[in-house]
Amino acid sequence: MTEHPDDTLFAESDATTALGPDEREGLKLPHVETRGELDQVEQQNMQDCYRWLEKQRKYKGTDFLTEDFLLVLHRHMFGTVWRWAGHYRNSEKSIGIYPGEIAAALRVLLEDAQYWAEHDTYSREEYAARFHHRLVCIHPFPNGNGRHGRIMTDVVLENVLNVDPVDWTGEETMDAETHRQCYIQALRAADGRNYSALITLMS
Repeated sequence: MTEHPDDTLFAESDATTALGPDEREGLKLPHVETRGELDQVEQQNMQDCYRWLEKQRKYKGTDFLTEDFLLVLHRHMFGTVWRWAGHYRNSEKSIGIYPGEIAAALRVLLEDAQYWAEHDTYSREEYAARFHHRLVCIHPFPNGNGRHGRIMTDVVLENVLNVDPVDWTGEETMDAETHRQCYIQALRAADGRNYSALITLMS
């Protein structure tokens, strides 16, 4: 079953909650002590990442479907806050594949995604659903996998397929909490190879 403990785009938490020792592991900023402070510095890092993406000229077309870009993106998303940014996890978790298999699984996914794009294998929505679900299930990083998976999916849609990105908030159709629950349920359904709910969310 797919879980999403790092999906802070959708999650709500008490800003005054103190970070525990495990939550602070790898944190570059010793002055950050609460969930609210962490959210603030992570959000600033994310804004810096969006600005970097807008100015990006090094990568073109299928260059975005490479291990190099996937790692660089994660580093730009979290690199000012976390030491583990841009590095694959090296420990087992309750979700995701065995750490030693991450690099190989990602290469297969990226090769598949390039083949899908070149041969128009799937519609925009099904391409996004399959790519996003597989990336999240691999769970390549110590944290930030949900956010990275959503941005990576949008980058590929816009730069490889030349189509619109996904509305991950669902603001036009439902409230945030309802959309969050639908998103998680859709990912769990996709674990059983039923992509219909995820495809609908990405339409």
